[in-house]
Amino acid sequence: MTTPEDGVLSTFICDGRIVTMPAKRSRRLLLLDHVARQFEVGVRYQEGEVNRRLRRLHDDYAALRRYLVDAGFLSRAHGEYWRTGGTADQ
Repeated sequence: MTTPEDGVLSTFICDGRIVTMPAKRSRRLLLLDHVARQFEVGVRYQEGEVNRRLRRLHDDYAALRRYLVDAGFLSRAHGEYWRTGGTADQ
């Protein structure tokens, strides 16, 4: 079943990779929520692991990581990252 969110995401994702970052905040948050699901709640990740996961989705993984932190989907301290936002998978 296709949702309206799937339609929006398909505008920015091709073959599982982000092809462009949405300029509109609401769409960017939807995309970031999708990306945040790459990380399990309650698990702490070293920066290298975060970079590897994000690099599979977007060439500018550092900017993507920064977007996730700035929007509250990931938090960081002492070189570790953990998921602090986004929707849970059903």
